[in-house]
This record gives sequence, C-alpha cells and structure tokens, in this order.
Amino acid sequence: MIAIDSATGEIGSAGASCVDLIPIGYATSFLSDLIPGIGGANTQAAYLSLNQRNAKTRINRKDSAHIVLDWLIQNDAEANPEIRQYGIVTFVGGSPQVAAYTGNDCLDYKGHRVGSNYSIQGNILLGPEVLDSMEARFVRSGGSLACRLMYAMQGANIVGADSRCAANGTSSLFAFLKVTKPSDVINKPFISLGVKTADGAGIEPIDSLQKLFDISGINCGLSGNQELSKHQRIRLQVNPIKNYIEFICEKDLDMNSMKIELSDLQGKNILLQRLEQQGSILRIFPSVIEPGCYLITLQENDQVSSFKIIKQ
Repeated sequence: MIAIDSATGEIGSAGASCVDLIPIGYATSFLSDLIPGIGGANTQAAYLSLNQRNAKTRINRKDSAHIVLDWLIQNDAEANPEIRQYGIVTFVGGSPQVAAYTGNDCLDYKGHRVGSNYSIQGNILLGPEVLDSMEARFVRSGGSLACRLMYAMQGANIVGADSRCAANGTSSLFAFLKVTKPSDVINKPFISLGVKTADGAGIEPIDSLQKLFDISGINCGLSGNQELSKHQRIRLQVNPIKNYIEFICEKDLDMNSMKIELSDLQGKNILLQRLEQQGSILRIFPSVIEPGCYLITLQENDQVSSFKIIKQ
C-alpha cells in the first residue's frame, strides 16, 4: 500500500510478498519509490524495473497521479500492462491525488482499494478479505502515517495472505515499511524498516517488522508497549548485557505470572535458562546467544512492554 498525510506532507508505503529476496539480494522495498514532498509509486505484479523508473520520472515531473498511471499503461516497457499493478499518490496544489490499476491478467485473487489519500493493492492473495482488512485498519487508526501503515499491515498478517506462502505457515517472506518527509533527501526516508525471511523458515515477517517498529522509537500513542514505557512500570537496568538482563519493576506488578519472550530481530525465540526475583529486581538469564541485537517483551495480563537488548 501507499499513502499520503496531507497535514505533515509525509508519504509512506508498506508491503509484503512471498518472494525469497535473500538469494537475489533485493532490498525489501524494491518495488516502492517515494519522492519527498511530491509523490510515490508502488509497481508490483510481474515487476519490471524499467516501469518503476518511468513511474519515478513522471512523478518527479509533478504529473498528477492519474496522468502518471495513464502514461504507464500506455507505455508499458513490454507492451503488456494487463499483467501489472500500480498504486500511485501525488501532491497536486497541496492536496493528495491517488490512482490505482490492476491488470486483467494479474493472478487471482487480485484487486485494489482506493481512498482519498491511500491505495492498497495486491495479487495472488488469499482473497478480498486481505485488502478489506488492511483498508479497515488504516481508516480506523489514528496517529502518524507510519503508525497507520503498520496497523494496516497487521491486517495482512494471515497465513497464506499471499497464497504462495500458505505452505510456509506465514503471510509472506518479506515485509517493509518506509516513510519520507518533505525535508528528506531522495532515497533516504527518515523511516525505513524491512525484514527478509528464508523460504521454509516459517518465520512471520510482519511480526518481525512489528518488532522492528516497536523498538524504533515511533510513538503511536498509549497502547501496547508504549503504555508501560511511559509510566516506567518496568525499567531496564543495564544495556548492553553480559550474563543476564535486569529490570526494576513496580511492586504491584505480578512478576510470577508475567509472560517473557526473548527473540532475535528475525523473530526467532531464544530460550530462557532461569528467572530470579529479589524484591523489585527481576533478573532473566538467557541461553547462550551470539553478540547482537535482540528484543525482549514482558507481558502482564493485557499490558506489554518491549525493550531492545544488545548482547556484547
């Protein structure tokens, strides 16, 4: 999907697909171009880099979204626009314009949803419910454009959302989210998150993307992990860690029933050897892990707190 926030001038896109990018080395957001303050395009379905470069050129000329789309259809690099799919947003006179296209020969389920400032499109999908869920979540959500995009992406967090990934037990194999503001340098958006997973690994990339989003410092309001962080009900003591992770917890927290999960940034869970509690101090001893970055979540009832851990 691709969208504009007319109040802030931000342009953002997010997506996922059941394509193993690891062996081919593509960046997770290869199918999306954002031009700060001007517009952006997602070019998907039988992806062709020349069509994408042409979309970027036309948007950079400040053509309206519909003019860009009409030009791409009439000037397809292989003279076969019926296998393409596009989502395009542009600023025209300070107002957002949106255009979308799904060729008749794209693979089912195929379709798109368009609103005043967004386009959501997909092909080879489980069904229309994937697009409907994403659209409903985007429309209902508040907060920044990045928060709304992430919330919409969770609407596609369904096994087989890209039907090719049903056997993998995931929605997709890679996922991305990026947002650019008017002052950004082109190709350097101020938010750029992406996750690649290997075919057969069974790791849900949208869950991994959510974890990256959660530790990025983006404030989406007082919900989920933001609530505990704001009120400092749980505080991480020392980071980077060596042998154990130490927290100071408020005394009214039920640490005995707390659910704790430690994972790497690809979503793989790390086993915990033991827990130690002394008053308000909680120490968590992980199994042997390699140096690097990890995410730990602590959940008590419906309250969740997440922290980025660095292992030296």
